[in-house]
Amino acid sequence: MAESEDRRRIVPALPPTDPDRPPRPRTFLALGAPRRCRRPLNLGLQGGGAHGAFTWGVLDALLEREDLAFDAVSGASAGAINAVALAAGLLEDGRAGARAKLADVWGAIAGATPAALLPVAGLPSDAWLGLATRMLSPYQFNPFDVDPLRHVLAHCIDFDALRRHSPLRLYIAATDVADGKARLFGTAELSREVLLASTCLPHLRQAVRIGDRHYWDGGYSANPPVLPLVLERAAADTLIVLVDPTERSQVPTSASEIAHRLGALAFNAPLRREIELIERWRALASEGVTLGSRRQRRLRRHRFHLIEAGDATADLAPASKLYPVWPLLEKLRDLGRAAAATWLASHAAALGARSTVDLAARFL
Repeated sequence: MAESEDRRRIVPALPPTDPDRPPRPRTFLALGAPRRCRRPLNLGLQGGGAHGAFTWGVLDALLEREDLAFDAVSGASAGAINAVALAAGLLEDGRAGARAKLADVWGAIAGATPAALLPVAGLPSDAWLGLATRMLSPYQFNPFDVDPLRHVLAHCIDFDALRRHSPLRLYIAATDVADGKARLFGTAELSREVLLASTCLPHLRQAVRIGDRHYWDGGYSANPPVLPLVLERAAADTLIVLVDPTERSQVPTSASEIAHRLGALAFNAPLRREIELIERWRALASEGVTLGSRRQRRLRRHRFHLIEAGDATADLAPASKLYPVWPLLEKLRDLGRAAAATWLASHAAALGARSTVDLAARFL
């Protein structure tokens, strides 16, 4: 297959119709409720390293709701790990299996953190980490490309089973090193290397080769991917879960604060671009510009929802993203559960009826 046909990219234009795309599913993955009570939902899961444990908590709370159903999940970096763990657990044992799988994956990630990297007095400082990564590249300090996540994924996820029987449609983002564009790996392409590519921070890990291309963390180009959830899936509600704070009240003044803020802006920029594109298409559709009747209906009727980590991660040290110690993961999981419970109490009734966030006002 030609490269242009084989690689799905996010570009600022309406995606072409894909004749090879599987047909839209007629049913959703039910979570135990009668058919008349199911409310189908897509999930867009942002990356954020160890802070992705907040999203684990959100998913854990959603899985307790028997009236919800899931259609598709997109993710980048830690969001991709959560997405794949969710699908793998649902495949193995339904809702209970998904909750157990998420706990197993995050527990294994915590257990795989090299003890030598964790000082007795606490997490390493931004200054220490910044100095180390400026002086040496991962090709120098890790020439054999040792990555504890590789073992975790091999132990916890059956990728062969997911490729054949995944109960959810998955979109996993990575960033092409050569041109910086987003590469979305679909369900049939899932592998351990795809997850490693989606989580590959270039200052800490060697680029991941898949085929004849090399990839870095998906957060640089699609964090999380939203367009395929809107344009390709049957569910007309999408819940976006954000880990990185999108706003800061204080101006950063120290070198580490400035570097952290610049990093957060870079990782939030892809989502802002997609939202800007969606709102532009919606405005054109409202003005009578024809975008294709099917896509036009999808754009106009799609409902968005948002859960943000906010204060749960805003005050954490930036370096804590890179060191998934269990007390931090446990704390963030509980904060994610609490945030999801609050959101469900206020907005669950809106699913299938209306959006609960104005994306244009919130992000543009």
